[in-house]
This record gives sequence, structure tokens and C-alpha cells, in this order.
Amino acid sequence: MQRFLLICSVLLSGLFFAQNRLNLIPYPQKVELLKGEFTIPGKFKLDQNLSRLETEYFKKQIRDVFTFGIGKKETAHLVNVPFSAPSKRNPENEEKYAIEISPRQIIISSNTKQGYFLALQTLIQLFRQYKDSGKIPAMKIEDEPKFAWRGMHLDVSRHFFTVEEVKQYIDYLAIYKLNTFHWHLTDDQGWRIEIKKYPKLTQIGSKRKESMIGAYVDNTFDGKPYGPYFYTQDQIRDVVKYAQDRHITVVPEIEMPGHALAALSAYPELACTKGPFEPATKWGVFDDVFCPKEETFTFLENVLNEVMQLFPSQYIHIGGDECPKTRWKECARCQELIKKYNLKDEHGLQSYFIQRIEKYVNSKGRKIIGWDEILEGGLAPNAAVMSWTGIKGGVEAAKSGHFAVMTPGAYCYFDHYQGDPATEPNAFGGFTPLDKVYSYQPVPEELNVTQSKYILGVQANLWTEYILDFKQVQYMIFPRMLALSEVAWGTSDAKNYKEFERRVINEFETLDKMSVHYARSIYNINGKVMAADNGIAYELSTSQSPSGVRYTVNGADPSAASPAYTNPIPVQKSMTIKSAYFENRQLKSAISSQDFTVSKTTGKKITLEQQPNENYSFGGAFTLVDGIIGNQRQLGKTWLGFQGKDVVATIDFGQLTPFSEVYFNTLDNKGSWIHFAKSAHVFVSDNGTDFRMIKEIGKDEILVAKGKIRLQLGNQKAKYLKIKIENAGIIPPGNPGADSQAWLFVDEIGVN
Repeated sequence: MQRFLLICSVLLSGLFFAQNRLNLIPYPQKVELLKGEFTIPGKFKLDQNLSRLETEYFKKQIRDVFTFGIGKKETAHLVNVPFSAPSKRNPENEEKYAIEISPRQIIISSNTKQGYFLALQTLIQLFRQYKDSGKIPAMKIEDEPKFAWRGMHLDVSRHFFTVEEVKQYIDYLAIYKLNTFHWHLTDDQGWRIEIKKYPKLTQIGSKRKESMIGAYVDNTFDGKPYGPYFYTQDQIRDVVKYAQDRHITVVPEIEMPGHALAALSAYPELACTKGPFEPATKWGVFDDVFCPKEETFTFLENVLNEVMQLFPSQYIHIGGDECPKTRWKECARCQELIKKYNLKDEHGLQSYFIQRIEKYVNSKGRKIIGWDEILEGGLAPNAAVMSWTGIKGGVEAAKSGHFAVMTPGAYCYFDHYQGDPATEPNAFGGFTPLDKVYSYQPVPEELNVTQSKYILGVQANLWTEYILDFKQVQYMIFPRMLALSEVAWGTSDAKNYKEFERRVINEFETLDKMSVHYARSIYNINGKVMAADNGIAYELSTSQSPSGVRYTVNGADPSAASPAYTNPIPVQKSMTIKSAYFENRQLKSAISSQDFTVSKTTGKKITLEQQPNENYSFGGAFTLVDGIIGNQRQLGKTWLGFQGKDVVATIDFGQLTPFSEVYFNTLDNKGSWIHFAKSAHVFVSDNGTDFRMIKEIGKDEILVAKGKIRLQLGNQKAKYLKIKIENAGIIPPGNPGADSQAWLFVDEIGVN
């Protein structure tokens, strides 16, 4: 073990430091404030025995605090003091460190350079925090991360980012003590890594003729050629070395067997059909995938040979997600393989494919990790799972003795909206604000102590279908990455979210100095619909002083003279509520606007027989009677999404209620596996038990209405209303995601 000793002469001061939590992110496991302060010196003299790379990084990061070199007697000295090391190093403690700050010195203790580097990150934050006062409170910090895998993902296939931008991304990980960079290098829309044995991968696969723009449902394109964009092998080595210097592991992803159009465009002989193919210009999932024939395995093994030479990571990510089976079902070779190896079906063939690849990767001393679809048909013996569709994949993996990284879309997909979609840039969908990320606990409750040890950690993913440049990358990851870092470190606590929010706002000064274009959604007004005696009420909240919130109910923009918000606003008729935060009579936030369409179901008690997918479950069943009609171009917080499930909702009016019309909306977005409902049935009851059907419509009527359904029922009177909206079921051939369960999206169920 080594101790890195920072010794300096200091002046004692009587300044009292309140026992508020320090502005550190992620917060350490243990902080004990002591008496006295350490005076920040003006100049440091560095001992030559210090770990060079880490110390040079330290110097660069805090050069705005003080200078380095040979100083006078009041100069601080950073020296390496030997400390007796244990005979056998414990791998679990490689990132453990301690800092002791007294009025006379600062001592860093760690087993490894990695621990030393993490300690320096904490010191850098402390120096910046107390730079103006010139004094740091005396304290003891004992710290180590809870999870070994603390990751961030970046998709460079849909949109490409330069080497310098990728390095900036890695810098962000280092600052906030994340240690894994998942680099998504290949997909349908682009192949971004040079493979010398197969030059056409980048000659053909690294460019596309145009790109989809705007919302997916618009189906519009920019008409501009994109690419060729890719990283040379020298550039890859440069990035990997850059990350290693910051104690970050780069995990490459080479997609297979699906998401392969860019590769098949270059080498069509690897498909089940003859092609021709071209890199995808749309987002989504496509039927043409790698065919599991010998030529394909030879190709992929050769590709992986070059990949493993470039990336020293223990794990190689092989994708494995969203692989339609349409081509395999129609392929004579695939059907012969199923018979030859006595496989159950095409899902078994996918397992065969993954296991072939795993054996090869294992033979090179490496391991594979893949998205949770690699569980289909049986998991390869040594594979790890990245659980993205929810927590089920991670639970299944851990219970069977396989390692898992938790990255569920509901909490860890940073391509989702983080604020009101009306005030945010176009995003993929979903609603994942800062507080939701912070609330995530990576170890599922279903696991016992032994099984929990198989949860390697947590990761957030940034897919870039709608992210055009690096400024938008920054916008989507900050400040949510700060919440992820604390979740990954194991010191997050949803009950203390407001205290974390305070630290985030303080950290904005550092992000400003780094010229980071971060989201300011935290300043905006958050609205929440709640049930009230006479229907619903709209509750407003903000990270700032609530006394600064102003609102209107007539659709006009609020001003400093508008009514001050004090209590939830009653919503008893259709209206538009606008709100904003003012400070010293100056507008300090975006203006939030919410339209309400009140009907006889608004605010009424509602139950669902089946719950929505956690990725699209904001507000639960109440979302369907909250008076808010969803925007068909934005899959934000106003929609509920169900995969493979029908929507069966029962609404209790509370008394016999006359009505003549029921309305609801459903969506069609086949590229994302979202299909219009197959049918809809309306039932009524006076006792909540015995229901009779009064209306049904089929798919043709839903198609004609383009998902905006209004059902005329004649004169009705009932206490209970039940509506069954039928999922489209299994996606038919010829559609993205064929043979998979369709998604059904539904918003407000209204009654007039």
C-alpha cells in the first residue's frame, strides 16, 4: 500500500464550516468533518516518485487553483511516502481510497494507482469548491465504489462523433468516477471501425445516402449523404490509451446477428438473401440479419480478431438484441441447421449463433457480453447480460449464475426526454428526468445475497438517432450522468434527492467552466396532475424557491405580475395552464404549458388489468384519465406503452352517469414496433361485476381514423365503464421486429 502525502504549512483559522454535505459528486461512502481548516497553498513542489500519469492529470485539472514548481518555505510538497503493503492484493479493494485532511497536511491512502486517481478526483472537487475561501475544512474520507461496472454508452453509428469529442466524453466519465466506456461501433446505419481484412466495411458501410429527420412518424429525410465516417485503427488505439490513462475500460460493441445492414451492404453474401443492401437511412429494426453459415462465422471471427487486438477489455460486446427471425424462417440453410443440431426453433438458432461466437472469444481469453435478448433459446455458458428491456434479463442471468449489468430503459436510457417534451429537443421518447435516474437501485429485490453478487453494476446508454452533434450529446447526458455516478457509487438515496439536486446546481459552475452544454430542465416548472374532490388539480414544483413561481389559466404567458403559485390549481374545465419561475421579476426558466381536456372520466378512479411497460409507465393508470391528450409526435410522459399486452381499463364514475361518446388515441410507428390497436370493445356496468358490451370496432375502422378513435354510443347511463383495446399481437412478416410482440400505445380515455 502507498500513501501519497500532501504536506504544507498552514495558518489556523477560526472559520466555522457548517455540517452541510460537501459539494462532491458522487458523494463518498464516509465523510467525517474535523476541527480546523487546511489552507490551500499558492504553489506546490512535486516529488519525482509520484505516479506520473495520475499526477500530471492532477496538475492539469487544478492549474486554475495554484501553480507547480519549486517554491519557498510556505510551498506545499506532494510526496510519495512508502507504506507497508499487504502480501496479497485484494482485487475488490483496487478502487478503495482514503483522504485525511488536517490543518497541517493532506494524506491520500490507496492500494493502487487507480485508487490514487479516484482520490485525486475528490481532491480536485474540494480544491475547486474552496478555491475562493482558500481553506478546506479538516476531514476524513473513507471511500470505495459499490459496483465494479460503472458505465456510459455512446452510439456512434446513427451519428458519428470525432476522436476529440469521444475523448471529451471519456473525460466526463473520469471526473465523476465512472470506469467503463461502452463504444457502440456498428449498426444498420453505419460501420465505424476500420477492419483491415475487410476494407469494404468502411468503404461502403460507413456512409448512407441520407438520414431521417424530425419525429419518426413524419417519415421525412434530409436528402444529404452522410459519411464516410469511421475510426482508423490508429485512432482506436489512441482513444483506448487515452481512456487507460484515466483508468477507464473501453468495451467495444460489434452488433450480431441483427442490426447488420451496414455490414451486409459491404458483404451481401453473409445474408440469407442476395440483396442488394444499403446502410439504413431510417431508424428502427430491419429483417436482414447475418445468416448463421460458415462464411459468416469466418467473417465475424476475423473481425473479432482485429477488434480484440485493439481493445484489451475483458468483455467484448456482441449486441444480440432485436434480431428478427423472418429471414431465418425462410432460409433453407437455417432450417437445416435447426434440424441438424436439434434446435427448438429460430430462437434456439440465435442461441447457437451466440454460443459459436462465445466459444471463439473465450478461446482468445476474453468474454462476451450482450443485450438481454441473448437469453433467448438459452444463454451461452460464460456470457454476461446487459439488461435493457427491464430488470427481468438481469434477474434471470443472476439467478443462473451469470454476471449482469443493469441498464433498464426506464431509468438508464438518456435518449429519453428529461423535461417537458414541449420545451425539450426532439428525443426518442419516454420520460426519464433527473430524479428518476437518481431513484434507481441496480440490485433487484428478487435476488438474494448470493445472487446479488452477480450484478456487476449499472450503465446508462445514449442512442443517437435524434442527436445530431456533440453539444446535444452533452445536453442529453448532463446532469443525468451525475445522478448515474452516485447510483453507481452506491451513495444515492431517493429520500435525499433535494440535497443531491442542490449539489447538482452547484456543479453547474464546473460544467460552465468546461463549456458543457447541459440541460437546464432542473430549473423549469414540473407539473403533476393529481386527483381532487371535483376532478383534478395541477401541482407545480421547482428546484428553486416556490415563491418565484407564477402561472396563468387562460393560455397567456405568465409574467412577474401573474398570480403566485401557492397550492395545486383546480382544473374543472378545459383550459391551458402556463407557468414559469421568476427571480427579481426576471424570467429565469422556460415557460411550461399544459393543455387540459376535461371529460366525464377526468380524475375518476381507474384500474388496469395489466400494467404498462416500465419504460412507458409515467403516472400509471391515472395517466389515462388525467385530462391530458398525448402528442402523437412525442412519446413522452403522456402515453402508456404495453408490449404484447391488451389495455383493459375499468373506470368508476362514482354514480350513474349519462354519456354518449368514448374517445382515445393509439399510435402507429412500425419502425419502433408500435402498431395500431387490433380492435376495441366498450362495456358498461351498474355494479362493477356484470358488464355488457355496447360497442366494438375492428382494425379497419381504427386505420381509417388514424388512431384517433371517437366512438358514438347513443344515449348510455352507467356507473362503470370498461374499455378493452386489443394489442396487434405478433408483428407480421415484412415489418420491423417481425415475429416479436407488438407495442400498443394509448393515451387519454375520455367520455362525453
